[in-house]
Amino acid sequence: MPRYGFNVQWMVSFGGNPPALPDEKALDFLAAQGFDFVRMPTDYRFWTRGVDYLHPDERVFEALDGYLEACQRRGIHFSLNLHRAPGYCINGNHLETHNLWLDSVAQDAFTFLWETFARRYRGVPSAALSFDLLNEPPEIGQYGLTRENHEALMRRVARAVRAVDPGREMVIDGLGGGHLALPELADLGAIHSARGYQPMALSHYRAGWWEGHQGLAPPIYPGLAWNGRTWDREALRDFYQPWLEVRARGVTIHVGECGCYNQTPQPVALRWLRDLLGLYRELGWGFAFWNFQGAFGIIDHGRQGARFESMNGYRVDRELLDLILESRLPREMNAPVTS
Repeated sequence: MPRYGFNVQWMVSFGGNPPALPDEKALDFLAAQGFDFVRMPTDYRFWTRGVDYLHPDERVFEALDGYLEACQRRGIHFSLNLHRAPGYCINGNHLETHNLWLDSVAQDAFTFLWETFARRYRGVPSAALSFDLLNEPPEIGQYGLTRENHEALMRRVARAVRAVDPGREMVIDGLGGGHLALPELADLGAIHSARGYQPMALSHYRAGWWEGHQGLAPPIYPGLAWNGRTWDREALRDFYQPWLEVRARGVTIHVGECGCYNQTPQPVALRWLRDLLGLYRELGWGFAFWNFQGAFGIIDHGRQGARFESMNGYRVDRELLDLILESRLPREMNAPVTS
């Protein structure tokens, strides 16, 4: 760490279709620009029939094998994430039959899946592969989550993985959609994954899937007043103070998702991102944009006012790409990653 890259969406949205093949063109672009991290959110329904959690169609896992191999060939770290796990997803949770924090059947299935992946990828070095256990757990109190039962679940899964593959690198996302630090798990030996979306009234302006999007004034930055703060670089630093306290206990912090929806004006988005990514550089934190190609990405995001440039067959937001590139620490300053 730090690692820099993007989230890819090859197996995140289940619609009864087979998983996508690895996007070799995208990976070639990332490697050419010196990116070394791909986060791969997945949906368990690709390999599960109904709620028969313990009998996955392991033929689907061959697609994961392909994603991993394609990243390894390019020296890109592959972070495997359960975006939708048995009993929970931050989007469309009502589709779940069981509850991950209250139902033992969901907890058993969640543990079983990570044990299965641990067996399948035992021997792959952690320099190449990490397990990001659960995408964006909810707010405390939502769906029955407490700090205590979430901690117990993460510890259970970490023990199960290490019983199979003791050296596997693991990642745990913050609570509250990834925003709240987890000091109670500072001793777990996992990377803690934060989010780069605050203030949401800027990063998710007019994002229809976010319940807070209605009635927002067009965002400004700096100076946006939202959620009890007036947002500027110092407000961003203050927001991450609980994460700094966890880091002081020896925990590596990585920002597993960050980015800005395409309805925020380009000058506002760039001013905010310059402060956000500049803070990450100052703190030595790696980060991954959500996403590579799409409304939050650097390719064809559709934000008015952006200057696009043709690069390797893509229409790239040149200013945004340059900002990301200059926000990375030089490779020689990165701590070596061992297996």
